[in-house]
Amino acid sequence: MDKNTYCVIMAGGVGSRFWPMSRQQKPKQFIDILGTGETLLQSTWRRATAFCAPENIVVVGNEMYESLIREQLPNALPENILSEPLRRDTAPCVAYAAYKINLKNPDAVMAVIPSDHLISKEEEFTRVMNRAFEEARTGNKLLTLGIKPTRPDTGYGYIQFDVNGGELGDGKFKPVKTFTEKPNEELANAFVTSGEFVWNSGMFVWTASSILAAFEAFQPEIISLFKEKPDAFYTPAEKEFIAKVYTQCKSISIDYGIMEKADNVWVMGAELGWSDLGTWMSLYEQLPKTPGNNAIIGKNVMTFDTKTCLVNCPNEKLVVLGSLRNLIISEYDDMLLICKKDEEQKIKHYVNEIKLSKGEKFL
Repeated sequence: MDKNTYCVIMAGGVGSRFWPMSRQQKPKQFIDILGTGETLLQSTWRRATAFCAPENIVVVGNEMYESLIREQLPNALPENILSEPLRRDTAPCVAYAAYKINLKNPDAVMAVIPSDHLISKEEEFTRVMNRAFEEARTGNKLLTLGIKPTRPDTGYGYIQFDVNGGELGDGKFKPVKTFTEKPNEELANAFVTSGEFVWNSGMFVWTASSILAAFEAFQPEIISLFKEKPDAFYTPAEKEFIAKVYTQCKSISIDYGIMEKADNVWVMGAELGWSDLGTWMSLYEQLPKTPGNNAIIGKNVMTFDTKTCLVNCPNEKLVVLGSLRNLIISEYDDMLLICKKDEEQKIKHYVNEIKLSKGEKFL
């Protein structure tokens, strides 16, 4: 594999919409949420090794998850596990990884991918990523992957691309015109109908020098913090230095901080069997269904006249469900959630109320 090819896996999300399975101490990226025998982080690492040497894979996550990352990814180099002392969204995360990689290899081309997404078409993903690396090497471009919409989903961000020259076809990149975060239903319908929009996958490819130049242009106060002490990186002093940086660093996403401002952003359309697994319903859509159209994780779940439910229970527990419809049923440790599928947006509210009335114990 090309020694200049790197991959950064962002593993710092909290995943509160997946409570009670996903908790602060062990968010969804560290869980075998699909029942495949791999956690989402492990499957992301495995996919990355198809186009990137393991020694060039960097994982960024909150320092409270460092031991989980080391445990689940034993082949990751210690110097490539970057621990963030505070949550500061994705722009500081990217700046940290890009600056450190660039110090070691100024010729680096790097992908940035989330740790908690589903990609079922893995061979196609490898092909698309290799094509993106090839394109990123040709010039000062910030590339992102867009997913062709299958429905007017209001839970995703949308990217509008320049349609001049035809559709966003296989292997083609188009200039990006606009980013829109989670539109209302009317707008989402218009986006999908127009044919000018793709879903924002949150996956990027660029040279380390290109993204650092973008930080210099649009977020100089962020990148200047990392540049204060370059000799600290790859030494025991790095941890203390990064702790100081993050106390001064603002919280902002890479989309809002860089991608929406830059004029050298291009998008490539891809069909990857992709889901961001952001909600219980997105998980329900991806899981195989029983004759009653139930999606079940758990080896001892018995259903009687139960339809269109999502059930997630421990393998060792016998669960008997009778005459139920359209529910999310999830048990994890000492917690049980039962709610209507079409009211799953209330789960975040439930979690907030739990925090107020029960404290942090169940979060």
